[in-house]
Amino acid sequence: MTNRTIEERFLALPTTAVSDATGGHTNMAAHIRPIADHFKIAGRALTVRLPDGENGAVLEAISKANRGDILVIDAKGNTNRAVAGDFVMQLAQGVGVQGFVVDGVIRDLAAARAIGFPVFSLGTTVAAGNKNGGGVVGIPISVGDVVVQSGDIIVGDIDGVVVVPAADAERIAEGAEAKVAKDEAREREALTNGEVSIRAYLAKVVK
Repeated sequence: MTNRTIEERFLALPTTAVSDATGGHTNMAAHIRPIADHFKIAGRALTVRLPDGENGAVLEAISKANRGDILVIDAKGNTNRAVAGDFVMQLAQGVGVQGFVVDGVIRDLAAARAIGFPVFSLGTTVAAGNKNGGGVVGIPISVGDVVVQSGDIIVGDIDGVVVVPAADAERIAEGAEAKVAKDEAREREALTNGEVSIRAYLAKVVK
């Protein structure tokens, strides 16, 4: 365990355990969903704030991103204009960006799934975003009703997205790992022998 990076540790954890370890205070709103059920991400946030309907700063963020970063994009919840299509996603993927988390929408859904680029968003649209400028990279933003700062850990899977503040990452990882171990022990106790062990477990926990 100690040989793994903090990002690798979170990638091995379900968002449910991470949420439990945070107390559920930094879960993004449930309407930000993966565009394919199997997508899983865990990495450092690079934040992007976009004016309504704009997407130009996404390219700037891609140019500044480190390998493994996740672009977290505050698009003001706009569902009419895409923050990215398949070409921009391929640019991001090509420089090692792990995925996008968007309070907004993307387009070219079939192509995004085909290249296997993880996106968590409000959905899709057919319309391209504008490129009139005005976006900002690397500042605190709010996405899915949660404040995100560059460097925070973002963990996403089929159940949703959790933000782990950078300063709390080690403590939250340890707590989530302990939760997984506890859950696995509980399942072994309750489910190993079918109905017999289930009834014994229920007799112990139901007062």
